[in-house]
Amino acid sequence: MSDTGIYVHWPYCGAICPYCDFNVYRARGADNAPVIDAIEADLEAHAQRLGRREVVSLFLGGGTPSLLYGEEIERLIGAASRSFRLAADCEITLECNPEDAHLFAEHAVAGVNRFSVGAQAFDDASLRALGRKHDAAASLGAVEAAAKTGKRVSLDLIYAREGQSVEDWRTELRQALTLPIEHASLYQLTIEPGTAFARRVDRRQLTPPGDELSARLYEATQEVCDAAGFPAYEISNHARAYAARSRHNALYWRSDDWIGVGPGAHGRLTHEGARIATEAQHRPADYIKAVKESGLGWRSEARLTPKEAADEVLLMGLRVEEGVERARVEALRGSPLDGEALAWLLAQNLVAQKNGRICLTRSGRLLSNRIVAELAS
Repeated sequence: MSDTGIYVHWPYCGAICPYCDFNVYRARGADNAPVIDAIEADLEAHAQRLGRREVVSLFLGGGTPSLLYGEEIERLIGAASRSFRLAADCEITLECNPEDAHLFAEHAVAGVNRFSVGAQAFDDASLRALGRKHDAAASLGAVEAAAKTGKRVSLDLIYAREGQSVEDWRTELRQALTLPIEHASLYQLTIEPGTAFARRVDRRQLTPPGDELSARLYEATQEVCDAAGFPAYEISNHARAYAARSRHNALYWRSDDWIGVGPGAHGRLTHEGARIATEAQHRPADYIKAVKESGLGWRSEARLTPKEAADEVLLMGLRVEEGVERARVEALRGSPLDGEALAWLLAQNLVAQKNGRICLTRSGRLLSNRIVAELAS
């Protein structure tokens, strides 16, 4: 039996960042209670269907769930606890923006034991370009406020920003890794279709780094993190120690189960011998309506084919340093991976094989999606 986690998607933000393609909406004074009520009911409906499973991770993401007051966070955690059995060491993560640092203490009292601080940069000009509403001083203050609660702290940063040099990034990252954090998620800026940044690129108003500079920035990231004692355990994630790794994200990378609730949330469930992909209604009003009418907030529920399930295991499992068990993928597929493609990838030093597992090399991490496509063909 695989581990199970819960992902709660909070759909509201104070402002929409120009690089964001998540299911988010401007808060605009929205009443939180109807969405919280619907999430509570959705969780209970999932428990009625799946049983009162033990849950090892509860992740409050978004959107900006740190906009919520402590009593609202407590309601969400309480709802999960009533519908499921939260493990004694359950990781309870809150994604948070620096401007909400004044609420962190009450979030911790409510039950949050891990803060994921979305600083994104420690440079004021970069923060303005990214559409963020805080400055570098607020980023520093937020990390300090989160650490002061005594809970675990992770930091999110975006690099490969327009005009960013390798040395600028090295300096910024070195300073960030001296802060009281145990985990860092370091993401290359990706221009997602449909975002404001994508429209700026189309109009030639934004020029992100090319492939060569992006690769150099990635290599610099690994070098700085290794030197600071934050080795990569996944393509974009670094931790001081094994215990500091994200327990929730590990559910995704291992293709375990997670229950997705809240507007636009995705889930993956193993139920009655099938791998099921779920997606909740996107608009908050539609989500609330769906929960009232059917108990569940789903927009869609689909049984994955064996190949689809295998491809997900391969895609997600290759992201982590230990790689993916080849026999598991081939058993799910009902057929072997492409042997010629694997031999070529091994010869090019893009993947390695050890103890029955396939893993990406450091250079292979830059080409992970392409490598999956080659192996799964």
